[in-house]
Amino acid sequence: MGRVSQAQAEENRRRVVDTASRLFREQGTQVSVADLMKAAGLTHGAFYKQFASKEALVDEATAHAFAELAERHSTGLEQYDGQRAAAQQGLIDAYLAVEHRDAPADGCPVAALATDIAREGAGREARRVYAEGVADFADFLDSGDQDGIVRLCTLFGALVLSRATKGSPLSGEILAAAHAALSDAG
Repeated sequence: MGRVSQAQAEENRRRVVDTASRLFREQGTQVSVADLMKAAGLTHGAFYKQFASKEALVDEATAHAFAELAERHSTGLEQYDGQRAAAQQGLIDAYLAVEHRDAPADGCPVAALATDIAREGAGREARRVYAEGVADFADFLDSGDQDGIVRLCTLFGALVLSRATKGSPLSGEILAAAHAALSDAG
């Protein structure tokens, strides 16, 4: 089997990072390298040609997930013609929707990665990226009337509790109560 071109190697790396970002949000960072590479459609051996370690991939996949989140915030602002309050409400509506609850792979890295990141060492890049991402998200949510950190904590807590109680009526009640609180307070 021949060597891959530099362009193909870069594409393979992007595919692995994107796949890891989704799988880590869905299943946690304990996903094995073998399962991750299979999901990316590549061989296990190809991993070590791209990454020094799984920890390096966790760092990069975390950054990728938060870059996607920042892009969604920018897109939301554009969609609402720069009207921050409308963009924030649109985000709240989408964040506290059953569709978001049921799709962690495509969802918010704040909620999906919190437990795994909490276990990372203090000097790890993933932890630094996570903290910056949380701060940026809180800044985006700040409304002047309500602190962005409080709003983010409400979103995060509601999503995590709703996911944990999925299948029971309480799950939907949690989403609805948080939505009402954030929509009334905005």
